[in-house]
Amino acid sequence: MIVLGVETSCDETSVAIVKDGKQVLANVVFSQIAIHEEFGGVVPEVASRHHVGKLTFVFEQALQQAQLNASDIDLVAVTSEPGLIGSLLVGIISAEAFALANNIPIIYVNHLTGHIYANYLESDFYFPIIALVVSGGHTELVLMRDHYDFEILGKTMDDAVGEAYDKVGRVMGLPYPGGKYVDQLALQGTFRYQLPLVYLDKDSYNFSFSGLKSAVINLINQSKMKNEELNLADLAASFQTVATTVLVDKTIQAAQEYNAKHIIVAGGVAANRGLRNLMKEKVSQLPGVVLTFPSFEYCTDNAAMIAVSGYFKYLKNQTRNL
Repeated sequence: MIVLGVETSCDETSVAIVKDGKQVLANVVFSQIAIHEEFGGVVPEVASRHHVGKLTFVFEQALQQAQLNASDIDLVAVTSEPGLIGSLLVGIISAEAFALANNIPIIYVNHLTGHIYANYLESDFYFPIIALVVSGGHTELVLMRDHYDFEILGKTMDDAVGEAYDKVGRVMGLPYPGGKYVDQLALQGTFRYQLPLVYLDKDSYNFSFSGLKSAVINLINQSKMKNEELNLADLAASFQTVATTVLVDKTIQAAQEYNAKHIIVAGGVAANRGLRNLMKEKVSQLPGVVLTFPSFEYCTDNAAMIAVSGYFKYLKNQTRNL
C-alpha cells in the first residue's frame, strides 16, 4: 500500500510517500526556520503564507523523487490536529483536493501519533509500549497496548520541555531555535548550578517545566545584577541534567509499572543527545526492553511519519469520508 502523507502543522511544509508503512520512497521537507529566525519564534500568519507558496511544489517533488504518478497512490494521510490553525488548513485543503481530484481515499492523522509512528521506520513495535513524546508544544507519556490504542498516562501541566529549552536558549543569547544549541553547549559543560528537580506527586506521570525555566531566567538576571559571570556551558549542562532526569525517571517508572516491552522516544526533543544518552543508560538496566529513537531526520516535523501513522489508522478501519 502506497500512502502519500502531508504535514503542515507548524512551520515545516512536507509531503512524503511511504510504502507499506515502512519503506520511505520520498520525504520532501521545506523548513521555514530561517524565515522566522528574525522574529525569535514562529509567526502563524507568515507560516501559513509560506505553506501556500511551497506546498504545490513539494507535492511535485515528492512524486518525482518516488518516481510515481498520482494514480499510483492508494491513500492520502494528512495532519489534522494539533497545530497552528492556518497552517493546518493549508495542508488539509491541499490533501483533500489531491485526494478528490484523483479519487483516492483520505485519512486524518493526529500530529502526535505521527511522531510516535516515526519510530516504526526504525523498528517493529513490541507491545505494550511506553512512548515519551517530547517537542516544543508537547510533553506526554503514552501507553500503547496495540496499534492505535493510546492511553495518556501523563502530560505537562504548564510548559512543554521543548519550549523550556527554547526559552532558556533565548535568555542565554543562543541562536534560534535555542533547544539544539542548549544541547550542544550542555555537552561541553558540567553540572554545577542547583536547579529545581520537579517530580510533582510521587505517583504522577505529569510534568512541570515552568519552574525550571524560571529558575534559569532568575539565575541569569541575578548574575547580571551582581555583575557576576555565569559559565554558560555549565548552566546548559545543569539545566539539561535536571530536565532529562525527570523525563527519563518517569518513563522508566511507567515502563516498570506497565511491564513495557518497548520504550519509544518521539518528537523534536528526541534528537537531544543528552536525553538519548541518559535514556540509553537507564533502559540498559531493564532486561528485555527495546529502546528506539527516530533517525534525526524524522525527529522534527515531517510527512513520512504522517504517512506511516495514516497507514496503521487505515488498517484499523478508522477512515472517514470527505
